[in-house]
Amino acid sequence: MSAEPGVDLYWLPLGAGGRSVRLNGRVFEAVAARLERRPPRDLYHSALEVRVPEGRCVIEMTPIPDVNGGERGVVAEGAVGSRWAGRFRIFRYEVRRWFGGIIPDADEAVDSPQRLTDDPDLAQRVLDLVAHVPTPVWGRDELRAGEMWNSNSLIAWLIARCGLSAESITVPAGGRAPGWRSGLAVARREAAELQVEATAHQARAVSENGPSGSPRRRANSPRSRACASASSAAVYAPAGPTPVGNGAQRSSKSS
Repeated sequence: MSAEPGVDLYWLPLGAGGRSVRLNGRVFEAVAARLERRPPRDLYHSALEVRVPEGRCVIEMTPIPDVNGGERGVVAEGAVGSRWAGRFRIFRYEVRRWFGGIIPDADEAVDSPQRLTDDPDLAQRVLDLVAHVPTPVWGRDELRAGEMWNSNSLIAWLIARCGLSAESITVPAGGRAPGWRSGLAVARREAAELQVEATAHQARAVSENGPSGSPRRRANSPRSRACASASSAAVYAPAGPTPVGNGAQRSSKSS
């Protein structure tokens, strides 16, 4: 694979390398297919590999194998099934931004890797956004996006929030990626909210300048500089909490 900057998408068969997860996935899909009156399909889990000048980084949502998350670049955690169950590690997931890391079972990936962009700025933006990703309960629709939140939601959210075209991405033939639509829906909702905030801020700034012909505040005054800074942040800053460094982690677990 090229060492040039870029973002690659991997489609991994659900449960690759693990019989239990694969079996549970098949049962879930059989029930879903019956309810939707359609043939069952293969289920896929997605992950990203991002290359920037500093190196190669893997982005993925996985179960928490141990307490050494810092070694895997974990930046966030969330509950699985319910927030109450999330008090126990076995019912929690982690979000990795792992430099030099690996995608387990990448050799079983289908129609992968798919190059999404060669733009180094977009690749860096994907990395910057990881620490801002929502961490609702896995397997539920807490964000009211119309579909449960899972690993595919994370990847779809990152792709949409960084400005890449998610609509052109397709799952391997005969398969589907549950949770993908919820990630796109939440990303679009957040982008719309940021745009409304930016527009409102701009309107307030114009109102403060007074009617036409009134003296304008000096462009370089402290308050003018503060307004300009706030407007820029509203447009470009991703939604979510303050970023944390690689190796640090935040949690959706209630305090």
